[in-house]
Order: sequence, then structure tokens, then C-alpha cells
Amino acid sequence: MDKIYINNIKAFGYHGAIAEENVLGQNFYADITLYKSLKKAGLTDNLDESVSYVDAYYDVESIIKNEKYNLIEALAENIAMTLLKKYAIKKVKVKIRKPGAPIDGNFDFVGVSISRERSDYEGN
Repeated sequence: MDKIYINNIKAFGYHGAIAEENVLGQNFYADITLYKSLKKAGLTDNLDESVSYVDAYYDVESIIKNEKYNLIEALAENIAMTLLKKYAIKKVKVKIRKPGAPIDGNFDFVGVSISRERSDYEGN
């Protein structure tokens, strides 16, 4: 299956299980992989046969910036559901990284990665 990548989307949001995270906020990073046959887009050179990564980027950025979740699992799930419902894609992979997690220790980030297909949200 062909893929469209949007990697390292950086957006400031208010997601976390600790109250201070929902007040102070922090940067979140997202990697998105959209699964779709790109053969027709490649043969026709027509954006209508693909997915606008500009539009998808702004959808992800808006969700991170404007919604609040206790868990980054819920953030990833909402991003996946939004992209699958809005675009003609078969599958999406969403990876969320949270470098400012409230852990007293040395680490690069905590994160989650989920893969969802259109059928996962049928009926929702």
C-alpha cells in the first residue's frame, strides 16, 4: 500500500492527566502516515486523486492546539478518526510524542503509536 507521510508536526497543546499540564500546556509532536493507492494520482498528476498533505497537516495541528485530552492515547485516536472520516484513505498511523511529560528523569519523550482502518469507525 502506498503512503503519504507528514512527520514531526509540532503544535502546542493542553493534554495530560495532571492538572498543571492542562493549564500550562506543552509542545506535542505528531507523525502521520496515510495509506492510499497513489497510482492514479501519479499517472494523472491530479491532486484530487491523492490527499492534500497541507489540509491533513492543518487538521492534525488544529486538534492538538484546540482540543484537550487527559491521555495522548485519546489525542491519537481522535486524530486517526478525523483523518479516516475526512479523507479517502484506507488506513492511518498516528504517532504522538510528548517530550515534556512530568517525569523526574532523563528521557527524550514518551509517546503512543496507533494504526486504524476505516472499518474501525464504521457506525460512529
